[in-house]
Amino acid sequence: MSKVKSSKKLINDGRRSHEWARSHMQILDNTINRYKKQRPLRGITLGFCLHITKETSVLLLGAKSLGATVACCGGNPLTTQDDIAAFLASEGIHVYSWNGQTPKEYDWCIDQVLKHKPVILTDDGADMNIKAHFDARFKTQEVYGATEETTAGVTRIRAVEKKGLLRYPVILVNEAYTKHMFDNRYGTGQSTIDGYLRAMNLLLASKRVVVAGYGWVGRGVAEKCRGMGSRVIVTEVDPVKALEAHMDGFEVMPMSQAAPAGDIFITCTGMTSVIRKEHILKMKDGAVMGNVGHFDVEIDSKFLLNSKSKEARPNLDACTLRNGKTVYLVGKGRLANLVAAEGHPPEVMAQSFSNQILSILYILKNYKKMPNEITIVPEKIDRQVASDALAAMKVRIDRLTIQQKAYAESW
Repeated sequence: MSKVKSSKKLINDGRRSHEWARSHMQILDNTINRYKKQRPLRGITLGFCLHITKETSVLLLGAKSLGATVACCGGNPLTTQDDIAAFLASEGIHVYSWNGQTPKEYDWCIDQVLKHKPVILTDDGADMNIKAHFDARFKTQEVYGATEETTAGVTRIRAVEKKGLLRYPVILVNEAYTKHMFDNRYGTGQSTIDGYLRAMNLLLASKRVVVAGYGWVGRGVAEKCRGMGSRVIVTEVDPVKALEAHMDGFEVMPMSQAAPAGDIFITCTGMTSVIRKEHILKMKDGAVMGNVGHFDVEIDSKFLLNSKSKEARPNLDACTLRNGKTVYLVGKGRLANLVAAEGHPPEVMAQSFSNQILSILYILKNYKKMPNEITIVPEKIDRQVASDALAAMKVRIDRLTIQQKAYAESW
């Protein structure tokens, strides 16, 4: 169970947060309610490795209401909301997560979930899937299939498949249009601003903000920073994305050129060593940097935290460099929007988690005929989530007339 002391107050705090999130996640609630009478997950054990937040609690309790036995652990050592972990444990979820885990404790928690022998895995970053493939204790356990939530995890799963080592089908929920378009762009865009403001409480207007990466996350972050009055610089390695950023009106340049120009740095790439020692030494005195990619490998946080460093504010370390300058690191280089804030708004996560629950049900129904390869969310599910989202927002759209359908099908 969670290492968190499950006091009555902590449980009640978690319940209030859960209720707040659920009241703003009608899309997911409606999805779950459609299947409640059938209880299609009766007798099925599910394993989740996700950020344990108020939004995640709605997904986990929803899966339980469909009949599943649910075991979960955190998808990051620093992103568990302890009140939510305590609340979930009180509701019969097997929880192995607390905030501030060591790497060894984080690994232990994944082990505990896998020891429940889940037949469907839902992952955020692929740590559980990698262990289920390559840890001798678990690689022979039966797994019907898995879903992957984030870009960094997709990259790892693709590498496993490329080597011909994928032993069960994996649905890339991150690739669903209703996930990456809204979760990655609007969710991360807003929650990144939230995390940075909580950590540093500085003015964004007039600041030069360097956004590393112009995928869906980078697009959202750059757009929101511009909306706050920042002058945004984008760095990229992909010429098509760099061209798009340029055409969207952002300055585009290499990190070596951006490093001395920027006031605030936000990495959004999913790649290692994006802001390196040579970049950090070029930065202005007082520069702030942080990361919203899944793993803490984008910024050389080891170099920063091995310098003369101290906590300046909660979730903000002041790092004095050998050149006498002081720069700042948000959330020790881990997910700034979850370490320093609460992560994505519930309305956005409702779409991502609707994709998750529908993909879990799809695997359960079809795993015997699914090849051991990666696949994207079936279009039918993606469109259903979009329709549910519009209905929840009370937005109506047109439908094709009979004449239009005939026109579309003719040559």
